[in-house]
Amino acid sequence: MIARAAKKLKRELEKAIKDTAKRNKVFRKIAHSTNRTILKICYLFFFRIPYNVQDNVVVFESFWSKSYSCNPKALYEDMLKDPQYDSYIFVWSFRNVERSAARIRQESPNDRTIFVKYKSRDYYKYYSKAQYAVRNARLPEGITKKRNQVHIQTWHGTPLKRLGHDLQGKGVNPNYTLKESRDKYDRDIKDCDYMLSASKFCTEKLISSFNLKGLAKENIIIEEGYPRNDFLFNATNEDVSRIRAEIGIPEDKKVILYAPTWRDAFHATGEGYTYDLSIDFERLQEVFQDEYVILLRAHYLIANSFDLEKFKGFVFDLSEYDDINHLYVVADLLVTDYSSVFFDYANLKRPIIFYMYDLKHYESEARGFYLSLAELPGPIVETEDALIGAIQAAGELSDKYEEPYPQFNKKFNYLDDGKAGERVLQRIGV
Repeated sequence: MIARAAKKLKRELEKAIKDTAKRNKVFRKIAHSTNRTILKICYLFFFRIPYNVQDNVVVFESFWSKSYSCNPKALYEDMLKDPQYDSYIFVWSFRNVERSAARIRQESPNDRTIFVKYKSRDYYKYYSKAQYAVRNARLPEGITKKRNQVHIQTWHGTPLKRLGHDLQGKGVNPNYTLKESRDKYDRDIKDCDYMLSASKFCTEKLISSFNLKGLAKENIIIEEGYPRNDFLFNATNEDVSRIRAEIGIPEDKKVILYAPTWRDAFHATGEGYTYDLSIDFERLQEVFQDEYVILLRAHYLIANSFDLEKFKGFVFDLSEYDDINHLYVVADLLVTDYSSVFFDYANLKRPIIFYMYDLKHYESEARGFYLSLAELPGPIVETEDALIGAIQAAGELSDKYEEPYPQFNKKFNYLDDGKAGERVLQRIGV
C-alpha cells in the first residue's frame, strides 16, 4: 500500500515538475496530509494528557519563534517590572534557543524565564499548561486552546497592504488557495480571546481582514496602542549610544535604515519568500559613504541572505537583528517601500522616503493598499536618481513634512505615548 502511494506521488511530481501551479497543488497535498498527521499526534500527546493549566504561567512567541521582539517582548518586559507578576513563570519559544536566550539574559536578566525550542515536546507541553499565551502571528497547526486558557494575539503592525479576507485572489501565498488562506485566518482567530489594535483605523482593518464580524469576535479587540512602540518614547540617549556601539556604527556617521518588504510573487517552493535587492548600493556608496551608513533590515518572511561583503563598513545587514525598534531609534532617515514600518517610525518625526521602484506593477498585480498613497508621511520615488535626490534633501524633509506628521500621527498613532503596555495589561487583567 505504501509502495503504491509512493509510486503515485512520484508520477504526480514528474507530471507537475514543469508546471508551477500543478507543482504547488501537489506540494499542498503533501503538506496538508503531513499537517493532519502532526495535528493528530499533537492532540493525542499534548492536549489529551492531563496537564493542569497553571494560572501563573505565560507563554510568549514572536514571529513564529524567530526573534525576541515586537509586542510580546514589550508585554513581557512590562510584566517583569511589575511586582504583581513576581510569582509568574514566563516561557519563551525560539528556533535558535541559545542565541535568543542570551539576548534576554543580557537585556532583561531574571530567574523566572524558561526557554523552549520551537515545536519541541516542551513547546507543546507549555502551550497546553500555560494560562496565558502571548503571540504576534498565527499559531502553527497542532495547538488547541483549552477552555480555561487565554490567548492574546498582539499582531505586528498597522497594515498598509491588504490581508486575509480582504484579499481578492491577489497577494496570496502561492502554496495556498484563497480559501485555504482564509481558513487559516479563521482557524487561528477562533482561539483568540484578545487582539491588540493601534488605532481606530487598525481596528477596522483587523475586523475585516480577520473576519471578526463573521466569527462574532469583534469584542476581542483591545484598542490601546501597540506596546512595542513604548520604547520609541522611552529610549534614552544611553540606549542609542549602546545600540550604535553594538552594531558598530562609526560615531561620525548618520544612519539610513533601509527596510523593504517582501513581494508575493517572489516565493520559492520549499524555501519561502525571496527578495532581489533592487537598490544600487554601489552607487549609493559612491555618493554617501562620507556621510552615511546603511542598515539593511529585510522583512522577517524573506528567506534568502545577501552577499554584501564588498560594501563592508557602509552597508550593515541586520535582517537577523531581533528588535527593529532598536534600529528605529538610531536611524536618522527611513527608506522603505510597502512595509508597514513607517507607521511606527513616524512617531519619531524623522524623514521617511518611500522607494517604490515597482509601484505600477505592485498596484495592479499585488494585494493593494488600505490607504491612499497621498497620506504617506514622505515623498514617493521610483528611480535611483530620485532616491539619491531625496536622501540629499533629507535635511529639509522635516520642515517640508512638518504639517503632515501631526496629521498622520493624529490618525494612525494617537494612542502611542509610551504607556500602551500598561493599559493593555490592565484591560486583559493578567
